[in-house]
Amino acid sequence: MFSFIKKGLTKTVGAIKEVLPEKVTKIDKDTLEDILLESDVPYEIVEEMIYYLPPQDKVKKEDVKRVMKAYFIYKTEEKNIDTPFVELVIGVNGAGKTTTIAKLANNYKKDGKKVILGASDTFRAAAIEQLKRWADKLDVPIVYTQQNHDPSAVAYDTISSAVAKKFDNVIIDTAGRLHNQTNLSNELKKIVRICDKAKDGAPHRKILVLDGTQGNSAINQAKAFNKIVGVDAIIITKLDGTAKGGALFGVARELKLPIIYVGVGESKDDLIPFDPDEFIEIILDSIFVSE
Repeated sequence: MFSFIKKGLTKTVGAIKEVLPEKVTKIDKDTLEDILLESDVPYEIVEEMIYYLPPQDKVKKEDVKRVMKAYFIYKTEEKNIDTPFVELVIGVNGAGKTTTIAKLANNYKKDGKKVILGASDTFRAAAIEQLKRWADKLDVPIVYTQQNHDPSAVAYDTISSAVAKKFDNVIIDTAGRLHNQTNLSNELKKIVRICDKAKDGAPHRKILVLDGTQGNSAINQAKAFNKIVGVDAIIITKLDGTAKGGALFGVARELKLPIIYVGVGESKDDLIPFDPDEFIEIILDSIFVSE
């Protein structure tokens, strides 16, 4: 987890040090509140955390850890599915969707899985080209069409090809739609329906990609996507580029969904499984003296 410690939360830890230059054995609640707010933990959650701490003015690391762990109780469902396992990746433009798909494909390849990509973001020609470049770089097949063609057809063809050729994983890109664009929302619902026609139960996991630099402002956006198609899991990107690491508490709590990966850089290997215990430990280690 060294890369996650070094790259993923460097700026968040830096923000904590601005508030608390020296580590402590016990921390007063007012200072802890300032630290949590500076890290972009939502105000309501900060107040809730403080409420559930022991009544003393100063609290220990274990007290804070116990409260923090309660926010990451949501787990991914283990599904017994005949391959291919189909994942639909959604999110707004600029969140890092296409790069995340490439990183996810790379992770599967490293596990010895056969992966195929589907370029169902036919709204932008640049999105198709970007995913094609990644497919070439990773040496994985990709199904694509021309700009403005039916994205549902691409999804159907990708899954059909994966079934016929016995692939393990299918990852399908979608347009970076805004939640208030009704036509694009309807298109997303159609893709979900067509996936199910290509393989029963597909997509087996709908992943929402959120830009970590947006902090808590991404939560309303996420709620809207969840309302449209029902999100199964979250990936947070660009965590290395923000001091807003505390926003992950808000994402997990408000959406009641598991965070499965965090992006901590631009390379194909910079998508790391999210470990809540490790995440909490990093934050607390920047506050408390090691016992």
